[in-house]
Amino acid sequence: MKRLIILLGASLLLMVNGQWSTVLACTNFIVGKKASADGSIIISYSQDSYGSFEPLRVIPAADHPAGTMHPLYHYETSNYLGEVPEVAHTYGIVGLMNEHQVAIHETTWGGRVELVDTVSGLIDYGSLMVLALQRSKTAREAIDVMTSLTETYGYESEGESFTIADPNEVWIMDMIGKGPGRKGTVWVAMRIPDDCISGHANQCRIRQFPLKDKKNCLYAKDVIKFAREKGYFNGKDADFSFADAYNPLDFGGLRYCEARVWSFFNRWADMDMQPYLGYAMGDTKAQPMPLYVKPKAPLSAQDVKNMMRDHYEGTPMALTTDVGMGPWEMPYRPTPLSFEVDGKKYFNERPISTQQSACVYVSQMRSWLPNHIGGLTWFANDEANTTAFTPVYCNMPTAPECYDKNTADAFHFSTRSAYWVENWVANMVYLRYSLLFPELQKVRDRLEADYNSLQAEVEQKAAAMSKDEAVKYLSAYSHRTAGAMMDEWNQLAQLIIVKYNDMAVKRTDENGQYEKTPGGDPKPTLRPGYPESYKRLIIKETGDRFLMPQ
Repeated sequence: MKRLIILLGASLLLMVNGQWSTVLACTNFIVGKKASADGSIIISYSQDSYGSFEPLRVIPAADHPAGTMHPLYHYETSNYLGEVPEVAHTYGIVGLMNEHQVAIHETTWGGRVELVDTVSGLIDYGSLMVLALQRSKTAREAIDVMTSLTETYGYESEGESFTIADPNEVWIMDMIGKGPGRKGTVWVAMRIPDDCISGHANQCRIRQFPLKDKKNCLYAKDVIKFAREKGYFNGKDADFSFADAYNPLDFGGLRYCEARVWSFFNRWADMDMQPYLGYAMGDTKAQPMPLYVKPKAPLSAQDVKNMMRDHYEGTPMALTTDVGMGPWEMPYRPTPLSFEVDGKKYFNERPISTQQSACVYVSQMRSWLPNHIGGLTWFANDEANTTAFTPVYCNMPTAPECYDKNTADAFHFSTRSAYWVENWVANMVYLRYSLLFPELQKVRDRLEADYNSLQAEVEQKAAAMSKDEAVKYLSAYSHRTAGAMMDEWNQLAQLIIVKYNDMAVKRTDENGQYEKTPGGDPKPTLRPGYPESYKRLIIKETGDRFLMPQ
């Protein structure tokens, strides 16, 4: 069995027998406008990669003289790839949404290694997303831009799933290249029904698709012909499955990837997802999940934020039911995902919420509002569970200081950087999770409740202003909420080190004030020790070794 491992900025790819299998990367969830609580289209994206520093990208709109070229820098490495002709006018981008409320998110699935073209392919997946956002007013335009550009200039990346949304519709597009020396891609895009939810998480999800429904399905004209040519498929056109041809299922694609979508569906689908549990747990012979399902209740943006915090709670894959959680019930596992003991190979679960997230987006597109108000991204500059999302609007001219690319970088810590302060707090919390997480959760939930409660009033005020005034007002609000979150998180970091120093706990009263002696010193600290469950585990492991004499 031939294996090759490559670490990329947003994914860890494992090549097994000529196929890429993505084991560490991103998660996207999708909520149609009739499936959401307020009529917005909602999509989410966790950008997961160990060591990756990801600020909030803000690219202003611009006009370009004839003959201008657009330089291409790899989305993950920043290495120069080449250039393509610029268009006369490019639209502004905040995060991964442009000024027309077009948003694009992604997850990498790798697929067949022989279809990757790092030699002559010019455009990587991230550059493709940025180019599409700069050149599109609708999701369908974005699909056309992405497929046309790769047809002309070649595609450098592995297989990708893209979520492509605007205020009126949302699509999943699966795409992969044709291999070295062949420009273009094979792809298929499916529109998610307005009353449904969907998602993808590093496994190609489009299987059979309608060949004569241009309203809801678009695809490369040679998507089936090319599969026949390569020997991936030899049946009837109507039976063709894009996923089976270009990203065949394996255990990792199910347990590491499809399981995350299953967890979303299991929580929200208006159907029993238990029949698909075996599929999610790695049975390649089990019935695959549907591409989309109807929800049992409308979802809010907060529901999606909370779903991005999932660790398979309440399922057989929960991360707080085995010794791997450590003494303080940590729902995280160190990498690598697989490990070997005495010649046998084992694995860790890969949940939705994971410590390697550099940032998380929950984006809302709202058709009843003007673009500069309707386009809203809730941004977290670390993993969703240990971070508070703050609002950023799609016409904002500059990033808040704490999210700005010039505030810090991957090699330099700053107390003004959300990425670093949030990681600082999270890394203190992880190792004593059950003891410290309630402190973080209290601050996180209070801030998000505040932002949610203020949103309607803020947007009503913006709606009464001219566009220019509203953009300034919403930008100032976005900067202010991000700054307030940073103040709270710096205070949280200080509270944790002071209150929980040396694995003890300083006493506090009902108001959270430290209890002091008459002389002003701290009262004797609490020493909680291990949780009861872990004490019992120690005794089970050691027997009478530590038994006190009677």
